[in-house]
Amino acid sequence: VGPEAPLADGIVDYFQDKGIPIFGTTKAATQIESSKVFAKELMQKYKIPCARSVSFSTYTQAKKYIQRQQPPLVVKADGLAAGKGVTVADSIPQALEALATIMKDKAFGAAGDRVVIEECLSGREMSAFVFTDGVTVVPMAAARDYKPVFDGDNGPNTGGMGSYSPPHFYKPALAKKVSETIMEPAVKAMHKEKRLYKGVLYGGLMITKDGPKVIEFNA
Repeated sequence: VGPEAPLADGIVDYFQDKGIPIFGTTKAATQIESSKVFAKELMQKYKIPCARSVSFSTYTQAKKYIQRQQPPLVVKADGLAAGKGVTVADSIPQALEALATIMKDKAFGAAGDRVVIEECLSGREMSAFVFTDGVTVVPMAAARDYKPVFDGDNGPNTGGMGSYSPPHFYKPALAKKVSETIMEPAVKAMHKEKRLYKGVLYGGLMITKDGPKVIEFNA
C-alpha cells in the first residue's frame, strides 16, 4: 500500500482480519506518520535525534509561544495534509499566518487540531528508506528530495517536486550512522510501544553539523 491515507484508515488491519496478504503498516504503526505529535513524543522518549519542538492543542497558546521565538520556525499540522501541512517560516508574521491557516481557518480539517512548532534545522536534506518486518531492518538506497514548490527551494512544501538517488554526500560512514542512530532505533521504539512496524519506513532527515536528525517519518 503506497498512499498514507488508506494506511491511516486501517486498510492493512482490515485485509489481515480477512486473511488477505497485504504489504504495509497497520493503523497503529502508521501513526508515526499520521500524527506528528506522536512521532515527536516517540523520538524524544527514545532519544532519536530530531529538531527541538513543542506541541499545542490550542491556537492561543501556540500563538503566544511563536511570539516569544526567533525565526526561522517550522509550523506543522499534526495530521495528514498531503505534504502541504508544513511551513518553514522566515519571520514571526509568516509563522503566525501558517498557524492561523492550520488552527483557525481549518485548512486541513481535523489534521490541524494540534500543531508542532519546531526549530528550523540547517544542513543537507535527504531521505532514508528501509524494509522491516518489525525486527530486522534492511536499508535501501537513499535519495535527495526537493519539496518547495518554487525554484531555489522557495515557497510552500509539496509532496515533492523532484528527487535523485543516491545523494552525492551519502557515504558509508553516514549511512551507518543513519541506520544505527535513527532507522533501527525507530523500529525498535515502535516494537517497544506495541506498534510492530512492518513495511517500508521513510526517514526525512537533515544532515546537520551535529549529525543526522529527523525532520519526519513516513510510512
